[in-house]
Amino acid sequence: MRRAGALILCGLIATGSVALAQGAPRSLDDVISGILNQNKASKPAPSQIPIVMGARLGRENDRTRFVVELSDPVAIRTFTLADPDRVVIDMPAVQWHLNGPPPVGMGSVRDLRYGLFRSGNSRIVIDLRAPVQVSDAVVLAPEQGYGYRVVIDLLPTSRAVYDAHAGWPADLKAREAAAERLAALGSQTRTDARHKIIVLDPGHGGIDPGTNGINGSLEKDVVLDVGLRLARSLQKSGFTVHMTRDSDVFVPLSERVRIARSWHADLFISLHADSNPDRSVNGLSVYTLSDRGSDKEAAALARKENQSDVVAGVDLSGESSQVAPILIDLAQRDTLNRSNRFALAALDRLGGTTDILPREPHRSAAFVVLESPDVPAVLIELGYLSNADDAARMQSAAWRDGIAETLAGAVARQFSVQASLEGAISIH
Repeated sequence: MRRAGALILCGLIATGSVALAQGAPRSLDDVISGILNQNKASKPAPSQIPIVMGARLGRENDRTRFVVELSDPVAIRTFTLADPDRVVIDMPAVQWHLNGPPPVGMGSVRDLRYGLFRSGNSRIVIDLRAPVQVSDAVVLAPEQGYGYRVVIDLLPTSRAVYDAHAGWPADLKAREAAAERLAALGSQTRTDARHKIIVLDPGHGGIDPGTNGINGSLEKDVVLDVGLRLARSLQKSGFTVHMTRDSDVFVPLSERVRIARSWHADLFISLHADSNPDRSVNGLSVYTLSDRGSDKEAAALARKENQSDVVAGVDLSGESSQVAPILIDLAQRDTLNRSNRFALAALDRLGGTTDILPREPHRSAAFVVLESPDVPAVLIELGYLSNADDAARMQSAAWRDGIAETLAGAVARQFSVQASLEGAISIH
């Protein structure tokens, strides 16, 4: 057994120690330069990407032990987040060759997730039952058929100690700020304003799988594939299309909204797939932002979708109103009206392509991704992955093509009618 040393880098663990390869803290401009240089570097071939071959949890006296087995040594950073309590384990992009996550619900661990957090960065998030202190990572060299094993112990601690050390490392916060500035620079090169701009938002992604289907399908995969098909259909019709994600990567909710606003989108379409304890419930539905209240079912769905950042281990300490509908008061009435008109028009057309939720298929709730005050936006629940018929439909390539073509037609119709109305108003 030996300490991590150069093989494993552990930063901002519960003891507060930081060991960074970059050395002293850098300015925001330095961070931006680093990001640009990294983007220029060639990506490693799949064969060069380390493989996570196993992960397991165990009880060891007074601690809960987490072990990750890898094909190669990688740089790992651990830190903790509060409200809710989570341990985050970051590493470079890896291939996940696991037969499902390890059994959870033991010791300090309530649940566990893993996957791609964003391009080049994989993440494991451990949901905690109680506050813990995270030990330094220990690396065991390959032996007896095992690869490199990274051992991390979670030891009980007090709430005060946990809260004092929880939060994102300072350099990661600087990196997020740099990414925001780069995105703002990119938005200045937007396409010709004469073209209608549609931003498509496949929900979830990466470490956040969304709903698990009754047939084993994952919401993040279904909506990404439909989103890519819809993008192609819209582009064929002459629309300029941008996507919040076009691969299996996590994107924070606030970033999805910012992307739509930075491109001055004429319409934002967020794609999801629902679930319900009652497996007989099925059908597509369309949501717009609520400027009043929403029924209990719609409000519950909004709360579930708004948990995406929590699932992926995003620090929400600076987002005091992340899931509150604070922008509703700022929302322009015209924006809401355009959103509602498109929702109704889309439902009218989609009824010929798929089953529609029988009861109130057009609903309103306080979804974070719909809260931009100046971009008409809808959230489409393509169906219920908890329903056998809907889940089977959503696995069909023909069904996905049909949904994409129908939605593209609804978008074209929306702007054709809108242009006619605007022309009539200008004449008078």
